[in-house]
Amino acid sequence: MKKVTQIILIAFLILGAGACGNSKKDTNATITEKKTTLAKLRDEKNKKEAEIKKLEEELALIDTASGNSAKVKLVGISAVGTQDFQHFIDLQGKIDAENISYISPRGMGGQVRALYVKEGQYVKKGQLLLKLDDAVARQSVSAARQGLSVLRTQLSYAKDLYKRQQNLWSQGIGSEVQVLTAKNNVESLENQLKSANENVQISVVSANTSNVYSDVNGVADIVNIHVGEIFAPGSQQIKIVNASSLKIVSNVPENYIARIKTGTSVVVSVPDVNLKLNSTISRISQSIDPTQRGFIVEAKIPANPSLKPNQTAILKILDYSAPNAIVIPVNVVQTDERGKYVYVMQKLSNGKNVAKKKDINMGEVYGDIVEVKTGLAVGEQLITDGYQNLYDGQLIGTSTN
Repeated sequence: MKKVTQIILIAFLILGAGACGNSKKDTNATITEKKTTLAKLRDEKNKKEAEIKKLEEELALIDTASGNSAKVKLVGISAVGTQDFQHFIDLQGKIDAENISYISPRGMGGQVRALYVKEGQYVKKGQLLLKLDDAVARQSVSAARQGLSVLRTQLSYAKDLYKRQQNLWSQGIGSEVQVLTAKNNVESLENQLKSANENVQISVVSANTSNVYSDVNGVADIVNIHVGEIFAPGSQQIKIVNASSLKIVSNVPENYIARIKTGTSVVVSVPDVNLKLNSTISRISQSIDPTQRGFIVEAKIPANPSLKPNQTAILKILDYSAPNAIVIPVNVVQTDERGKYVYVMQKLSNGKNVAKKKDINMGEVYGDIVEVKTGLAVGEQLITDGYQNLYDGQLIGTSTN
């Protein structure tokens, strides 16, 4: 029995030793696995912290909503320089010809008997364009000439009678009254003859007004009349255009009257034909239009087959120029109770950059640029992007920092 007990005890010891060995192996495997997992988690943590730090730095540059004065705002800058500045008055005008003539009869007009011109035809100055009914005028000329002939006969007879009376009076025959009467008759008929001659000339001139001639060389742009129709003064039924000399005509608001004078430079653009010309003001009207409250300016331009009267043109009248002026974008200029101001970048002694408010005195504005009279110096770093909601002394950075 004792032997059996010893055998059972030995068996338990052997089983216990095996179990302890297996438990130790399992523990070592678990530790290794956990260490590996911990190392991975720490590595991921470091990566996340690096990403978090990077995002925090980027937000510090662009986030201005937090109100933290230590935050840096990202801006864009441009060095202040000089350039020639010009201010123009932009207006719309039209092309016109120097010589445009609306043909009109010299007299009262009348019915057209013959037409000698067509639209598009080139005509010369003095060329006969049409003929009006002149029957009445010709009758007047004939009657005037007949009256003149009668007066000449009467005058010849009166002169002969006067001469005879003088001869008889010299012989002591007749009376002095008869001589004076004969003399008065001669003088009266001479005056009548003079008037009759003038009437004949007037009748001839009146008859000639039935012939209508061109006043200028040019092209018949409008011929709105036909045989049998009435051609009257002011009807503008025939228009002759001489396009050898053209001009631009525009109405300028009266507030510019002190800024424009004869000889002022003008840039003319004709959008329809993509043409650009340089000219000068050749004429300024001497009165203000009471309806449009403006005055007329003209600028001569050379003839061009592409240009037609009444064609739309754009005028840029140079009314101000400043060489070597400080010019900045107009959109960066802000306004407060003190006036106009901009922001520039200022470098501090510690190496940091801050926004500095600069009050400026503006000159003329044209397009998207403005002339700065005072307040800025050449070489200063003007803040051109991100200037909104800046304050004086705010920390700033640029994409090049």
